[in-house]
Amino acid sequence: MDGVSWAILLVLSLLWGGSFFFTEIALRDLPPFTLVLARVALASVILWLVIAARRIQLPRSRAIWISFLIMGLLNNLVPFSLIVWSQTYIASGLAAILNATTPLFTLLIAHIATDNEKLSARKITGVVTGFIGVLIVTGIPALGAINPAANIPGDEGLSLAAIAPFAVLIAALSYGCAGVFGRRFKNTPPIVTAAGQTTASSLMLVPLVCLVDAPWTLPFPTLPTWLAVVGIASVSTALAYILYFKLLRRAGASNLALVTFLIPVSAILLGFFFLGEALAANDIAGMLIIGVGLAIIDGRPLAGLRHLGKSLTR
Repeated sequence: MDGVSWAILLVLSLLWGGSFFFTEIALRDLPPFTLVLARVALASVILWLVIAARRIQLPRSRAIWISFLIMGLLNNLVPFSLIVWSQTYIASGLAAILNATTPLFTLLIAHIATDNEKLSARKITGVVTGFIGVLIVTGIPALGAINPAANIPGDEGLSLAAIAPFAVLIAALSYGCAGVFGRRFKNTPPIVTAAGQTTASSLMLVPLVCLVDAPWTLPFPTLPTWLAVVGIASVSTALAYILYFKLLRRAGASNLALVTFLIPVSAILLGFFFLGEALAANDIAGMLIIGVGLAIIDGRPLAGLRHLGKSLTR
């Protein structure tokens, strides 16, 4: 990736790092499917308003709109619903660890489905190194962490808590499929693709929300919940997906998936700079290892070191 692509990746990690925080707040008042619908529906409204204001021409091909539907399923409906549902049973740290398996799935899917994103020893080494860094940052004890706010009644609740981690893994697999499938939108403006997929997922979610959550029976949400929904829709969805499709077009699915390594780092740094939280030794060590993993995947730092070594030995 070039410098601009790395910059987009870093900003995207910050935007998505905040989504776990917003989700924790909004889940106090809203059930999972209702929260996901609110997120993508409000994001759709924001994106279409921007498209209308900028007078961007919309695609007329029926195939593109069908592709938006599939992208909305793979990139929004399935992963959002599974991750938000899982966070009602498991801690956000565990969800972040499991979500960081996305690059592993993406590498495998891209190797099978594409001609120019094949597996290599360097990519595998970098991804595994980055994942180890995520484990260190988040903390190994998080692997067994239950959401402290979870209300787990009896054996049934414990069974659901045991299933929840697998839900996040399925979400990561879905993200991997979406990254590879989204390559077909290279000639579509990123904001149009973002609006198309969020609109499609909103339409698919409406009957599911009505059947499962019956939101009209819920108490009126509190102000913090409203603010969290606005934050996750505008910043962590609308703006984030514009950057997502821009980066996908520039750097490909495998490189795009690396954002999941940086999301826990972003969450820690946001807490350090804005909430006064302390940086632990495992945070610093894990971030350094993630940096090494990304450097291995990029390849240029290692090539520079080899070149420097050859120059010194001459």
